[in-house]
Amino acid sequence: MPDDRLAEELTSVARETADAARGPTLAHFRARGLAVDNKLDEGWDPVTAADRQAELAMREVIERRRPDDGILGEEFARREGSTGLVWVLDPIDGTRSYVSGSPVWGTLVAVADDSGPFYGIVDQPYIGERFEGGFGKASFRRAGGGGRIKVSGTSSLSDAILFTTLPEIGTEAEHRAFRRVANQAKLVRYGLDCYAYALLAAGHIDLVIEAGLNPYDVNAPIALIESAGGCATSWDGGPAHAGGTLVAAATTELHAAALEALSG
Repeated sequence: MPDDRLAEELTSVARETADAARGPTLAHFRARGLAVDNKLDEGWDPVTAADRQAELAMREVIERRRPDDGILGEEFARREGSTGLVWVLDPIDGTRSYVSGSPVWGTLVAVADDSGPFYGIVDQPYIGERFEGGFGKASFRRAGGGGRIKVSGTSSLSDAILFTTLPEIGTEAEHRAFRRVANQAKLVRYGLDCYAYALLAAGHIDLVIEAGLNPYDVNAPIALIESAGGCATSWDGGPAHAGGTLVAAATTELHAAALEALSG
């Protein structure tokens, strides 16, 4: 874990990096005629000029202030570093929501070492909300307010509010596993992308289960949720920061119950 001086520097760089994405993302959000490209030959994985411009702006901050750190972003090639630290960036997590005009997308910034992410920001610039966590604390900021946040104390599936992005989550087998959890939850909702992780960290919901993830989708949310007192692993209980599957829960008891249901 970084010392106090380095922690302060990394926090400052992370905030400036998130700030840098706000101009490009807000300039194109809900703009008429926004061009949307598809990354896939089969299926649909959208990307826009806002994604690319925002990531370039984010990278410029890191390259200027932390030139020896690595960078892993969604839109451009990985840059290797020499410090053991990697910045994991997603300029627009939830591009499908972004191109639909729905303000539940967000900008993700994380700092990680070999053991995984230890600081993360989930930023929603359109509604002016920023959630950040690391170095033993998590907080929420918006114009006119903010403060420390923590996860709920929910410990049982029957009391849990569960979110995932897509109703048809993952493969057929993963979908069946998810339904075993969903059938026991108090409430199941869909479609919030990274904003669901922020709500979990702030104690408004209790459980997020996802599949088919990339590293840049999960590093910032993991750091945020763990800093707020929650837990986040893959569906088999291992580290989740490399992508794949993720179970994020408010309490260890709820997390264990979700893993048990997922395993059948």
